[in-house]
Amino acid sequence: MTVVAPDEIAPPPGGGLVGRLVAGVQDARGIKRFAIALSTYVVCVALFGLVVGLQHANPLGVYNSLLHSALLNNGSLAEVVVRAVPIALAALAVSVPARAGLVNVGGEGQLIVGAVAATGVGVALGKTVPGVIGWVLMALAGMGAGAVWAGVPAVLRARLSANEAVTTLLMNFVANDLMLYLIYQPWKDPAGGGQPESQQLVPTEVLPRLFGSSINLGVIVALAATLGILLLLQRTGWGFALRVVGGNPQAASRAGLPVRRLLLSSMLVGGALAGLGGMLNIAGSQLRLLPGGTATYGYVAFLAAFLGRHQPLKVVLAALVFSAIAIGNSGLQLSYGLDGSVVDVLLALLVAAPLWLSRTRKEAF
Repeated sequence: MTVVAPDEIAPPPGGGLVGRLVAGVQDARGIKRFAIALSTYVVCVALFGLVVGLQHANPLGVYNSLLHSALLNNGSLAEVVVRAVPIALAALAVSVPARAGLVNVGGEGQLIVGAVAATGVGVALGKTVPGVIGWVLMALAGMGAGAVWAGVPAVLRARLSANEAVTTLLMNFVANDLMLYLIYQPWKDPAGGGQPESQQLVPTEVLPRLFGSSINLGVIVALAATLGILLLLQRTGWGFALRVVGGNPQAASRAGLPVRRLLLSSMLVGGALAGLGGMLNIAGSQLRLLPGGTATYGYVAFLAAFLGRHQPLKVVLAALVFSAIAIGNSGLQLSYGLDGSVVDVLLALLVAAPLWLSRTRKEAF
């Protein structure tokens, strides 16, 4: 028997009095929800203005600087989009396992190993293969490395009931140490002036730019991956099975679903997405391994996944918002001398807003 939520009740055919009343109630609830959400985010922005005001900066000027630095200055919008690519894919790496009830905090490490594997393949290939083949091989290497990195905590969870939130978090530090070892020792560029960095990718391995801007082919790949994950989660039996496992794993097991395999596959797919993000970051903008090349991207991605409620399109939108805030931060430092971490306050407020909203909705409806 299918239970229909009150908000999903359709007006009776013919548009009678009862139907119009139901439609009116639904419209009123929708308007009220929108008003509550809008007012909540307005309060967040106002609180951020209060914080910068306490640091002797003009809040209106700060808002204006954020807007211009992130969206209105020449090339800033393209920079926001490019920066959002690894964040969005790492956020999807959180959202896919979340459908199965898993908490993947390892997006940072999966981004790093994806970038490491892609760089290793790219430097090894050099100019020996055409660009398209090089991109494909680098992408496969990055996705494979990310999947393996996420697969280790998944196996520990499936076999030993280890908490995946803890193990994925710890894997981030291992990934960073692995990268630092490589760029300080065997992969260090001999022509790099002593700096800890790998050799740069050859021009044929760099993703081409589009529309005469800094936007590169990686943006198209990320959009295709997002749409693919959306269809996979919503239109396939695998996506439905993940939701069943995430809702009640015991009931899913009694119904005959392969719970362990579903948990493992969700983490592998998530890790592959983050690994792809690391590859696109390397081949699209960074071009070589550097210390802190993806610093905090994975953690910001975790927040973006939460803000987007693990729904792919909303997650990507949240990644764009967070990317814009990060890009706008440089203008605040230059114009107002504010500490670079001040935008973290705004990020925290935006992430906390849904918690307050969910509580408000429960009380109001």
